[in-house]
Amino acid sequence: MRKTTIILSFALGAFFISCNNNATSDKKVQTEAATHEQHEHEESSEAIELNNGEKWKVNEEMKPYVTKGSELVNTFIQNKGTDYKNLAEQLKSENDQLIKSCTMGGKSHEELHKWLHPHLELVDKLKKTNDAKEADEIVHQLEKSYQGYQNYFQ
Repeated sequence: MRKTTIILSFALGAFFISCNNNATSDKKVQTEAATHEQHEHEESSEAIELNNGEKWKVNEEMKPYVTKGSELVNTFIQNKGTDYKNLAEQLKSENDQLIKSCTMGGKSHEELHKWLHPHLELVDKLKKTNDAKEADEIVHQLEKSYQGYQNYFQ
């Protein structure tokens, strides 16, 4: 679990850094990743809020990666897929691109992270499981995660 936290912290740190378009040294990246890890742990237990009753806007460059991830999960479920490891790798690739394409800031960015952090954890969990039943449950949780994204973001 500690290894997962470190990996997710690094990914989230990279996400925050890319969102702010910072060119930083490795030392600063590590420091920010650790800071954002703590922030994310505090934030992840909070419910996502709407923007005064409206969905939050997500920058256009990010949308294709969320859409593709959702399509991958839906197709996997429809085709009764069994290669969970491959699905996890594909989703990780989409999430990496999502993170790299972020230029968001402010409250919308914070709310997106409330969705993204648990979502990344699910993908990591899927990648690590060797139990088909558990993997199937995780895939359905990912499906719900993408549905949740649609409820709060446009």
